[in-house]
Amino acid sequence: MKKLIVFFTAITFISSAQIFDPVKWDFSQKKLDKNKIELSFKATIDNGWYIYSQDAGEGPVSTEFTFFDPSPDLYGVDKNWVQEQVPIEEFDPNFDAVLKYFKNEAVFSVKIHVLSTEDFDLKGEVYYMTCDSTQCLPPEALEFSFGIEGVDGSLIDKSLTEESKSTESTSSGKSMWALFFIAFLSGFAALLTPCVFPMIPLTVSFFTKQSKTKARGIINATIYGISIIIIYVALGVGVSSVFGADALNNMATNVYFNIGFFLLLIIFGASFLGAFELQLPASWVNKSDKASDKGGLIGIFFMAFTLALVSFSCTGPIVGTLLVEASTGGYFGPIIGMLGFSLAIALPFALFAAFPGWLNSLPQSGGWLNSVKVTLGFLEIALAFKFLSNADLVLQAHLLERELFIAIWIVIFGLLTMYLLGFLKFAHDSDLKYISVSRLSVAILTGTLTIYMIPGLWGAPLKIINAFPPPMQYSESPQGIGASQIVSSHSGISSHEGQHIGPQGLMVFHDYDEALVHAKKVNKPLMIDFTGHACVNCRKMEEQVWSDQYVKDMLANEVVLVSLYVDERISLPESEQYVTTMAGKEKKVKTTGDKWMVFQANTFGTNSQPYYVMLDLNEKQIIEPANYQDYGSVSLFKDWLERGVQLLSLIHISEPTRQEAISYAVFCLK
Repeated sequence: MKKLIVFFTAITFISSAQIFDPVKWDFSQKKLDKNKIELSFKATIDNGWYIYSQDAGEGPVSTEFTFFDPSPDLYGVDKNWVQEQVPIEEFDPNFDAVLKYFKNEAVFSVKIHVLSTEDFDLKGEVYYMTCDSTQCLPPEALEFSFGIEGVDGSLIDKSLTEESKSTESTSSGKSMWALFFIAFLSGFAALLTPCVFPMIPLTVSFFTKQSKTKARGIINATIYGISIIIIYVALGVGVSSVFGADALNNMATNVYFNIGFFLLLIIFGASFLGAFELQLPASWVNKSDKASDKGGLIGIFFMAFTLALVSFSCTGPIVGTLLVEASTGGYFGPIIGMLGFSLAIALPFALFAAFPGWLNSLPQSGGWLNSVKVTLGFLEIALAFKFLSNADLVLQAHLLERELFIAIWIVIFGLLTMYLLGFLKFAHDSDLKYISVSRLSVAILTGTLTIYMIPGLWGAPLKIINAFPPPMQYSESPQGIGASQIVSSHSGISSHEGQHIGPQGLMVFHDYDEALVHAKKVNKPLMIDFTGHACVNCRKMEEQVWSDQYVKDMLANEVVLVSLYVDERISLPESEQYVTTMAGKEKKVKTTGDKWMVFQANTFGTNSQPYYVMLDLNEKQIIEPANYQDYGSVSLFKDWLERGVQLLSLIHISEPTRQEAISYAVFCLK
């Protein structure tokens, strides 16, 4: 009986399954000048299919080129980056929007300046999505490699070297400006701490006594400010030199770096809250202070250095946090960050030293300085959980899901609001006789943020802070706390280890092996949902078909559902990465999405989504697979589910009714 069912389903499967490969890429290079080469990326696209522009619009995955730099000194990319032909700009039925794409053929090109006398390989990858009028294939990353010949050293135009190394895109330039602005604000925040602010009048007193004329005082103050900038920028250069651009860029997704940053920021935050003080060895401060007595340029420089050392307990945590944030900016990130930070520190010191009369406008030192320090401590701790969340996302451990993250932030900013309003007090705080307007204003902001985040526990998107919490799908329930219990009471849905809330509040696995073990445990068929984050038809199926209460009940109670995302870009551990073949072509499996894509293509002979497969406990197909094109209605998909569940039960029926089962199976599969 079982063999007969498998036979019929195999025939149906073979007739309907298909591996789509509508795009063929050709990579070539052309010499333009003695040391200038044009690299060409040509995509030949099958009739009816298309790929998207590098700026396609909202919805699909735009075509993206990435170079794996062998060394920044070997070549430079033209400042215009990758160029493309003029795309078609028309309505796309898949995404219900006007988008930019290419049909039949797409040609991309980039010009590079060869800066090496040695031959080298320039490697990279193109990441693109292919669609036709009814479906989209999962985005694919295709690697390329160009063999670049070295040039005669005399042919390398040194004037082009610096220009060609300036390969930052417009967005990258904007991010650097954003980093500089954030660093500048961080410098002002550090200025308003108990370790730094009281140093301003002391510095002014020093320059007033040492400078015989007003002009000399301005010059000395300027040198002092420049010295502060040099000291902090040198720190940024040192960080970049030690770690290098590649390591700094990899920090954003490296589990160990993110966990390390989390612990570091927790320590910084605890220090600001008054748990302990971060101090440099006293001998460093004494030696620097002694060197400042020498006078002249050296004395001024060491006075600036003494300021940096003495104020370390307040500026250290801010500088450390800033360097962590700046690490995603590559080699120049820490340098730009320290430039902005030091400029904010140096300007007030230099200006007040040059114009001491302005001191009268400064507020008096007092308890408000410690309040600034405590406020920064709360912010440090809140930011720390962002890095812990990054590590959890990479590991897919689901220990810090969206609701827990939001709950932690609600507590942190709630406590900060209570502190600002005087309901919470730390050991180093002075008595708060009244609340100033500025303090009340900050309390209103933090209190508003606290209340704003509360609906996030029930599924609100929280657009203002959406860059910080885990994404909506990485949660105990996309509908919010309590939704899973509500669904359970109506449809019998219950959760088990390894399951997560999926579409329509259904409990789904995201790992095939875990789902199979559970299916065997509960003796239910395993239903594989090959899907994708960028799959429009998958969302249509989930919203239009899975929303039917009968279908939802079937998926919840009659099968074990596992959703495998073929476009998931989470990197696999190196030990799990491998090279295989897919549709006769070499395929490198580097991400979770690659793993499920290869599994679908090599096991079931197709690479389109959504694609639903129902297996028995021996991993044999019970019924023909279903897709959106053929089963995209409630009645058709409901019938498919019913037949699959019934056919599985027929495998185990008693001997006297086998002939009836065979007849029924043949009837169902027609």
